[in-house]
Amino acid sequence: MRILPRLRPRTRVVRAIVSGALLLLVVSAVALSLGDRATNPVDLWHALQGTGAENIVYAVQEVRLPRVALAVLVGAAFGMAGGLSQGVLRNPLASPDVLGISAGASVGAVAVIAAGALGGPIGVVPIPVAALVGGLLAAVVIAALASDRALRGRRILLVGIAVSTALMGVTQYLLTAIDVNDAQRSTAWLTGSLNARGWDEAMPVAIGLCAALPVVLVLAHGGRALLFGDDLATGWGVRTGRVRVVLLLTAVCLAALATSAAGPVAFVALASGQIARRIAGVPDIPPILAAIVGAATVLVADTVARTALPYPVPVGVLTAVFGAPYLLHLLQQGRPRKGAPA
Repeated sequence: MRILPRLRPRTRVVRAIVSGALLLLVVSAVALSLGDRATNPVDLWHALQGTGAENIVYAVQEVRLPRVALAVLVGAAFGMAGGLSQGVLRNPLASPDVLGISAGASVGAVAVIAAGALGGPIGVVPIPVAALVGGLLAAVVIAALASDRALRGRRILLVGIAVSTALMGVTQYLLTAIDVNDAQRSTAWLTGSLNARGWDEAMPVAIGLCAALPVVLVLAHGGRALLFGDDLATGWGVRTGRVRVVLLLTAVCLAALATSAAGPVAFVALASGQIARRIAGVPDIPPILAAIVGAATVLVADTVARTALPYPVPVGVLTAVFGAPYLLHLLQQGRPRKGAPA
């Protein structure tokens, strides 16, 4: 048995991560400056320090900053979850929203909301916990229905789509069992929205990202080895089963926590990993770069949705509008060429 040699950090990936982080910082500053009234950079700097005009300090620290932070955290969680699942399963379509993980998290969250609307103990089970349980149960169902071989092939997509469709039906049923006002709020949340959300929703996602980062860094070497196939990775001394399970569980938890905070924001997890791979110019998907791409995507989409349109719309609407063509592009790339075996 040969031991997989330790590789040095790749210059392309490091450069892309640093550049992406700087760009995300700039986009965050722009997002903090935009609102009902634009804030110039000097006033923004003073407001972040708690000085300056009281109305500007309130607008920046109490209104814009929590929303910008939540957008970055939710996008990073979705992006990393998508990059991990696509990398481990070696399929560009294997993202949490396609596989049904986000749908499972939505069922858990809406079930708690419905329990509270019907007079049940909504405070006993927090929504992030319910979403996490829902996402994990969906993953267990998918794993049980798919064989071990399917976890490394295309059939898992069919299993995930079937499970996602069934879970969306459960969600729709729960919406019919609650009050109209609660159903409307739940429906708005299911489109993917950051409206009326702040630090309380951001904290569980931040904790999840902090817990996932060491796992991703430790298992990054083994995760990259999976790109060459299980037989070769096993020959290099990588415990492929353990690496695959841990990374997929990490992806499920991140997707569930992000869904609990902002709803199932469509296509962010699907696109972030593939965009990160193309930016870095490497065959695998760097999870940290995918997180940065996801954070920038959600932040830009939410900023446009709340400032550039005649009426504010949920961020999930914009990501769906621009993500659907990208999904069609991926499907078109996956079609067999003429004369090639299907």
